[in-house]
Amino acid sequence: MRATAVSLCGAAALVTGLVVAVPSAAGTDTRAVPRTAHTPHPLTWKKCATKDHPKLQCASLKVPLDHDHPHGEQITLALSRIAHTAKRYQGPLLVNPGGPGGSGLTMAGFVAKTLPAKVAAGYDVIGFEPRGVGRSKPALTCRPGHFKPVRPATVPHTAALEKANLNRARAFAAACGKKYADVLPFIDTVSAVKDMDAIRAALGAHKINYFGYSYGTYLGAVYGKLFPDRVRRMALDSVVDPHNVWYDANLTQDHAFDSRHKAFMAWVARHHKQYRLGKDPAKIEARWYAMRAALAKKPAGKKVGAAELEDTFMPGAYFNGYWPFLAEAFSSYARTKDTDLLVEAYENFGAVDAAGDNSYSVYTSVGCRDAAWPRDWEQWRRDNWRTHAKAPFMTWNNAWYNAPCAFWPVRSLHHPDVTNTSLPPVLLFQATDDAATPYEGAITMHRKLRGSSLVVEQGGGNHGITLSGNACLDRHLAAYLTDGKVPHSGGEVDAVCKPLPDPKPKGAARAGAGAATGDAAGSGAELHRLLGFRG
Repeated sequence: MRATAVSLCGAAALVTGLVVAVPSAAGTDTRAVPRTAHTPHPLTWKKCATKDHPKLQCASLKVPLDHDHPHGEQITLALSRIAHTAKRYQGPLLVNPGGPGGSGLTMAGFVAKTLPAKVAAGYDVIGFEPRGVGRSKPALTCRPGHFKPVRPATVPHTAALEKANLNRARAFAAACGKKYADVLPFIDTVSAVKDMDAIRAALGAHKINYFGYSYGTYLGAVYGKLFPDRVRRMALDSVVDPHNVWYDANLTQDHAFDSRHKAFMAWVARHHKQYRLGKDPAKIEARWYAMRAALAKKPAGKKVGAAELEDTFMPGAYFNGYWPFLAEAFSSYARTKDTDLLVEAYENFGAVDAAGDNSYSVYTSVGCRDAAWPRDWEQWRRDNWRTHAKAPFMTWNNAWYNAPCAFWPVRSLHHPDVTNTSLPPVLLFQATDDAATPYEGAITMHRKLRGSSLVVEQGGGNHGITLSGNACLDRHLAAYLTDGKVPHSGGEVDAVCKPLPDPKPKGAARAGAGAATGDAAGSGAELHRLLGFRG
């Protein structure tokens, strides 16, 4: 689960239903779950229509920075809404795109537009920017330009490369601590969950419905643990492994990303006539790594070095609709050393703007606070070299992305056990070959949420699979949101859907940015823009 655009991947120990968060190697944090939230001011909704979402409304909500001190310092959450229109009102449906650090305002418009009209009409679809994100205040940006090209190559083959990357990680952590010392102790999943309950109260709802992707599945599971009596329905798509928060989850991700990259190489091989890179996936993959080595020595357009190349191709592991564009850029460079398409691909997929700086700042702030990370760099070195030996595509890139947690200025908390026997039926969706949230995590969550149902996209590899063109998956989601129906098989998997076919070349890459962000990338493109490339 990774923050948007660089976008893939809890904070408490549970004791008999009450949460007490304990910082590792520190004294007890006495923040307890508020069973009765303070009463927020009513929300004032104003028009904030966009071309794509003409009925979108926005509001803001004050919440405590520290929910244990509700009358202390306040922060502001930004909210959005598509109001219900049906006579049968089913309550608010909170939606979240993941991250942590994902922007949620546009998500409300997308979900309301993409669900069947009769289903969406029954809900107030509510988007929200979690604390620290986007239009919420304060919005965190620890170190602007942290991902400015050209960065040191990620694979630390030399002591100098390792030192350079370590210095970047230390500098980022130090910048966060210097700028946000008073805020960082409260940027975590449990605090965000308490914000969600404040949103519920401000909406005047006794219970909420919830729909989350990626990290949003973990956010939902923690909400369900803390406030099980306040959940009406909950759908979770591309499910985080709640047992591996967060250091081990990233090492598991690395193997899954490598497998997905190999699937892309096999697709390129099947389309040799279009890309002329050969018919042997292993040899094509070798050419990709040769490209990475060459760019480490001479970056394309003075922008795309080895690290930026990895950032550019990671989105292909999230969404295969991007494969034609990435394959064309790869082919152009590998065969003729033409860098134009490669630079264009980087600008579409890998470059980080101000929103990306914000997203990454929240990603690290939540992840580093949520759970314990090794503080001994030797363990990182040992674990990542061992993983890199089997999964060289993204292991070290992922390690440096998370490395600020080794130097984080705020002590980590213990993440909650989300095991739950008190929720209404929860509906889970998972692709078997998802790289960002590997399949085993969905099985774990399914077991932990008693009475939940798991719908599997067998052979699918995309991250975020509902509302992206698969009618079988969407029928299950629509039925659940309409009347709470879930499939039950009595086995480990409750329903199976076939994946959408892989894309065809069709010259889509020549559409430039349109291929990266528009119709040329397929019907799931809009969703995957919202989910981000590392979140």
